Amino acid sequence: MSAGRVGKKRSFTLFLAALPFVIFVLMFSYVPLFGWIYSFFNYKPALRLDQMNFVGFDNFAKLYSDRHTVLQVMKNTLAMSFLNLLTAPLPMIGAILLNEIKNGKFRKFIQTATTLPNFISWIVVFSLSYAMFSTSGGFVYTIMKQLGLEIPVIGLMGNADWAWIFQLLLGIWKTLGWSMIIYIAAIAGIDGELYEAARIDGANRFRLAVHITLPNLAPTFFVLLLLQISNLLNNGFDQYFVFYNSLVSEKLNVLDYYVYSAAFRTNDYSYATVLGMLKSIISLILLFSVNRLSKKLRGQSLV
Repeated sequence: MSAGRVGKKRSFTLFLAALPFVIFVLMFSYVPLFGWIYSFFNYKPALRLDQMNFVGFDNFAKLYSDRHTVLQVMKNTLAMSFLNLLTAPLPMIGAILLNEIKNGKFRKFIQTATTLPNFISWIVVFSLSYAMFSTSGGFVYTIMKQLGLEIPVIGLMGNADWAWIFQLLLGIWKTLGWSMIIYIAAIAGIDGELYEAARIDGANRFRLAVHITLPNLAPTFFVLLLLQISNLLNNGFDQYFVFYNSLVSEKLNVLDYYVYSAAFRTNDYSYATVLGMLKSIISLILLFSVNRLSKKLRGQSLV
């Protein structure tokens, strides 16, 4: 069999292997875009498109009429996103520190303990938080009461002033170990001869981490940071859904939760579609802007 036929056969095999994933992306990422058409109608469930009232850009005009609420939602969304950007180096720092642990069993224990929270449902996280920080029998406030300390009337889960920080800390606890995995893999790919040469020159462990490990992780960190910037409007939904209450509603009403509320609490599906379109368009603009920035700074594009 000629080399050309072998190459074509291998390419066709790889194409067949990739085909299910391509179909999956098309079905769940592109076909649903047809639903954007409902933003121009007064959508009612169970009705055909030709049975709905065409309202044109009325649902888009509602964005302006509700601009105060929308601006507050965008403020909450961007605030949480920028706080997450500020903590973006933590997984890289954690991976470097984990790599410095020489005891293999202890290192595996730490890695497992920090990764497991990623697989815990946000509902369970809420239950744990309630057991810890509830003013009526929570562990923390029970200890404070036994120590004779003053217990606040409003607990941490209902304190609007600390809502962003509290959610940020919960997110770090839940995702830190999982986010470290890609950096641990990058560290494993660093040439060991670089460390040996540096040790011969008298470098200690701190200098090895600063002058070898950190520079080799910088490209990975930069790519992940740019991808995180392109997803500024994606805060997630589960976390804010379970922790949302009337006391912190002003701070936890992020874009994903606002879309859910518009669709399933007020039954305004058309307006929720407009909000989804706004999110997608802005995210697309951010992605291409970050891609251009990557090409300018690194000489390589992300997409």
